[in-house]
Amino acid sequence: MSAIERMTITMPAEMAALLRQTVAGGEYASTSEVVREALREWTRARDIERRDLESLREAIQAGLNSGPGIPAEDVFAELRARYANKA
Repeated sequence: MSAIERMTITMPAEMAALLRQTVAGGEYASTSEVVREALREWTRARDIERRDLESLREAIQAGLNSGPGIPAEDVFAELRARYANKA
């Protein structure tokens, strides 16, 4: 187990009250436990966001590496012509 470090945090009164109520309600044994759980969730969310961002960057790079693009107006003109012939 890693070393325990004592910290002092500041938060709005509403958050502090919610923290105390959560502990008083028996969901957690201490306010420290609530804060640790919140930090674990924040860390997980941040890791997911970083992975998603990296995937997006890779997809953008793959698109850039795939060759020149086609102007949207050309694509739409071709589609209009194709569907006009079917009508």
